[in-house]
Amino acid sequence: MRQINVGLIGIGTVGGGVAQILKKHHDAILRHQGVDIRLITCSSLDRQQAIDLGIEDIFVDDASDVINNPEVDIIVELIGGTGVAKKFVLEALNAKKHVVTANKALMAACWDEIIGAAKENGVSIMFGTSVGGGIPIIGPLNHSLTGNEISSVLGIVNGTTNYMLTRMLEGGIDYSTALREAQQNGFAEANPSADVDGFDAAAKIAILASIAFNSVVNISQVPTEGITKITPVDMTFASEMGYKIKLLAIANRTEKGIEARVHPAMVPVTHPLASVDGVFNAIYVVGDFVGETMFYGEGAGRGAAASAIVGDIVETSKLLTDGITTFRHPVCEDNLPVIPISELSTQYYIRIPVIDQPGVFAAIADVFAKQKISIKSVVQRGGDGRTTDLVVVTHTARESSVQQAIEAVMQSECIVSEPQIIRLVK
Repeated sequence: MRQINVGLIGIGTVGGGVAQILKKHHDAILRHQGVDIRLITCSSLDRQQAIDLGIEDIFVDDASDVINNPEVDIIVELIGGTGVAKKFVLEALNAKKHVVTANKALMAACWDEIIGAAKENGVSIMFGTSVGGGIPIIGPLNHSLTGNEISSVLGIVNGTTNYMLTRMLEGGIDYSTALREAQQNGFAEANPSADVDGFDAAAKIAILASIAFNSVVNISQVPTEGITKITPVDMTFASEMGYKIKLLAIANRTEKGIEARVHPAMVPVTHPLASVDGVFNAIYVVGDFVGETMFYGEGAGRGAAASAIVGDIVETSKLLTDGITTFRHPVCEDNLPVIPISELSTQYYIRIPVIDQPGVFAAIADVFAKQKISIKSVVQRGGDGRTTDLVVVTHTARESSVQQAIEAVMQSECIVSEPQIIRLVK
């Protein structure tokens, strides 16, 4: 039986987990999957990581030495980002090495270049861990769901923000307190921008949309809004209305093309995604034959991510052991247009802090009417006798009309501060 040799670039939290799994479960993988996988070389910026893992004997200082090792069959890239990681991945593919990566930012920003290099060199590129960590979502989209026309992919794909929103709801705490708690518990980075501003989720939905709709969606085409403006007041209003606020990554196939976006959304408590709390992730997929499906689990963490990466290594190793020389890659050749968010039509929750005086609502209602926005309900509550929150829920309206209405409303002297806008999902 052919031995499959692996070179690992990046042996931090997740990379260290991969090294441990390959060592601990080598015999079980060989017995159950029929592949003999060996980690023969590794590299990172910190040699101490290799010492701590007991693999200093295979450590090299230069990652290019891992890639250019003639005995290596599979390169595993786990350093992240689109800078040096892109260089290493392309270098590996051009050296005709098979690549396994968890790099969502790279795949979301450089899909055509990475997939193109893999095709040109006749090697495979596996990135199943780039979305959902240990949740098997990319595999099903690439295989078991390909008999469907996927109409919608939406989900909670960032554990940090889901934890924070859960704590804000259950603990009645504000955004800053929730962030501090998440950082103390190791769920948020010291610089949390990638998570709380929605960029992590945007990269993930770009990848999912590309696969689901057979058409490349670049992260630059995904309008993105994070959770930094969500307040306990919004949480309370949402609960009273029968909703939960979640940061959703959403992609829909429409007659005009692809909708792709990331933003906080009010989800009905009856929707399966509403029950996904804490650090858990869930991805909800709708196909024309399979109907509604949901993939649920821990989206990040050493164990979940490392486990999924090893799964990609095993699948690649099976192909090599069986002597496969032709490798299939995601086909994204439909070239569908990505629709600007200004053309979105949905319902809106709009909370407007106003001066508490007669005639304010009438003036705001007149602005909405001029933009042909139909109001479903209005609630006025809170305040100190001088100011109050006016909460408007619309019927289905066009995004561009709502934004124009808000611009007009902001010109009024009765507006205390910027309105809060949260889109509703069915």
